[in-house]
Amino acid sequence: MSNLKIKFAEKALPLAVEIRNFVKENGDVVLGDFTVEDVYAGQKGIIGLLTETSLLDANEGIRFRGYTIPELRQLLPKVPGGTEPLPEGLFYLMLLGELPTYDDVLDIQANWAARANVPAHVFAALDAMPITTHPMTQFAIAINALQTDSVFAKAYKEGINKKDYWDYTYEDVCTLLARIPIVAAYIYRRTYKNGDHIAADPNLDWAANFAHMLGYDQNEFYKLMRLYLVIHADHEGGNVSAHTTHLVGSTLADPYLSFAASMNGLAGPLHGLANQEVVSWIKHMQLEIGEDPSEEQITAYIQQTLTEGKVVPGYGHAVLRKTDPRFTAQQEFAKTYMPDDKLVNIVWKVYKVAPPILENTGKIKNPWPNVDAHSGALLLHYGFAEYEFYTVLFGVSRALGVMASLLWDRALGLPLERPKSVTYEWLKTTVAAKKAAV
Repeated sequence: MSNLKIKFAEKALPLAVEIRNFVKENGDVVLGDFTVEDVYAGQKGIIGLLTETSLLDANEGIRFRGYTIPELRQLLPKVPGGTEPLPEGLFYLMLLGELPTYDDVLDIQANWAARANVPAHVFAALDAMPITTHPMTQFAIAINALQTDSVFAKAYKEGINKKDYWDYTYEDVCTLLARIPIVAAYIYRRTYKNGDHIAADPNLDWAANFAHMLGYDQNEFYKLMRLYLVIHADHEGGNVSAHTTHLVGSTLADPYLSFAASMNGLAGPLHGLANQEVVSWIKHMQLEIGEDPSEEQITAYIQQTLTEGKVVPGYGHAVLRKTDPRFTAQQEFAKTYMPDDKLVNIVWKVYKVAPPILENTGKIKNPWPNVDAHSGALLLHYGFAEYEFYTVLFGVSRALGVMASLLWDRALGLPLERPKSVTYEWLKTTVAAKKAAV
């Protein structure tokens, strides 16, 4: 270990303990409109962002422009004879705040299809990387490579009026949304299918065409992909991927650079990578206690997981205080199309036994499942077993929400984001002064 690293550890590790004790003792001291604990809690609950596209209620779950997920499944346009909403319709709703007609959706599909020509250098950039590169790394690099076509960046360089920022942002947003399913599918086929790529089918909707390019040409999988891309699209503005898009975009970085940054955040284990970890956790459990564990065995395994200082992936949420409606939507889908699937039934057993165990620890405010607890089991049912790619699917969906929100940022002329930070020494001095005054 280097001298610098040793000295850093000698300073940082004791200070970390000191700060934890300080927050424990002084967490309720008010510093303006917030407390000491708020400063160290990741800004949870502190209102500091304007996001028009969706709002997350702790008890009701996510609402997209006021509509719940069950309402969206009923009210958004579907393909003729279809059962799940079309993601293009959700983008329209998030952008305008009103429900689209089927013709509105067809117009979006035609517009995006006309923009879906990915430059050759993007594929070349992907092919230059080792095949073992994580799919999310490839995805972020590809999005950055797409930036060469940014009309916002070109117009800004040439000089444009602030009131026109939204116009060029809109063009980039639509082109990005048109191209990322193609890029994502290319990464999947390159990484897992020996580079045997599948051309787009312009006769299919956005989600079904994505499934087709991935290599899953089943009507049921089309339905699943439509549902998946809708329910993962947005979760108000404070989650890492949405906030990162807003933050980087506030510098007037174009939509490509902003979205690429957000995907690096989505790749983190505490954000989008959780869906991959859920499947891994269940698979490890099956290896240890059997392919079809009982509720009693699952209970023991959960307790073992907690005893080892680990978390039960897919459970808990920073805001929600009930079962995630996105989990419920996937559960309803599974009850319709795969009620006897072994892995799906394990997910349901975990759902039955995990919340009371987690609640009894006294340390978890929300013991209920989130969206990640179910999605992997649905994908595996159709043979989609490449866990490391699951977060890319999440990213394709999340683009709908964060790009709609970024467009609003530019239309409203929202400023550069620059929150105030303070030092620990400032906190100690301020808290001491307040206590002395009392």
